[in-house]
Amino acid sequence: MSVTQLRAFHLVAAAGGYSQAAREMAVSQSTLSAHVRQLEAASGLALFERKPRGVVLTPDGEALYQVTSRLFTALAEARIILKREAADGGRLRVAADGAGHCLPILSALRQRRPNLVFSLQVLNSGAVIEQLLDYRADAGITAQAPSNERIYSRPLTSMRVGAFVPKEHSWARRGRLRMKDLEGCAFVLRERGSRTRAVFEQNLERHDVTLGPVLEVSTREGVREAVAAGFGVGVTADLEFGFDARLRYLPISDATETIDEFVVCLEERKRVPIIAEFFACAEAVILPSGHERTDPSEA
Repeated sequence: MSVTQLRAFHLVAAAGGYSQAAREMAVSQSTLSAHVRQLEAASGLALFERKPRGVVLTPDGEALYQVTSRLFTALAEARIILKREAADGGRLRVAADGAGHCLPILSALRQRRPNLVFSLQVLNSGAVIEQLLDYRADAGITAQAPSNERIYSRPLTSMRVGAFVPKEHSWARRGRLRMKDLEGCAFVLRERGSRTRAVFEQNLERHDVTLGPVLEVSTREGVREAVAAGFGVGVTADLEFGFDARLRYLPISDATETIDEFVVCLEERKRVPIIAEFFACAEAVILPSGHERTDPSEA
């Protein structure tokens, strides 16, 4: 067994196939395949199950991938320390359940590190935690309160749910709504599993409100487009609405169940300088808890 063989295995596992791994790493597919075969022969274990469109890890391969993820993450951190990477740069992979909170933090971090290179994945809250555990992200923002002891978290902010409607809607000139106003109304909601939807439904239950027809859409962008097209009222967190000239955001004054956001990373990596700075920037730039936006154009 060699580090080269382990690296080949790790690259194929991360990419989900030999051809994709070869393209990403600019090496030949045959080279990667040979290293993996040698590793399997030396260990006597089947690490991948071959499929028509790639490979999937066997149970033994899954266990090894967890080890190689820690190994190559540690090696990358060691290189940073040994090369004394310039303080004005670095690379950071961020996973978040929305771009609204993350971009101001990254902007503040880039002011400290002008040559910062980062990637941002926008996922649902549970997937953010999975990305960290799989070493596919360095830091994250999620509305899922972490329960895994491997995850280090700090409270970020609390958001209130509100509604949004087309600017031609009869509610568009109102300053705010109450939960009882929603009784029987048609709505456009994210699929079940969305944290925003879950908190909204907690508020519905608290106030004994029953909605009218509900159209489920799988993405935030899809919800926004469906609301703009007149299919129903949308629901969003106050700090995540942003601005859309076609739509109007309306706070719901008695929707008291809130969405709590956390900034997260692996416990073992919280002292990595660039991750620690991400946390510091998050604390410095995010609006205080309980903020309620009455007009997104004022934000």
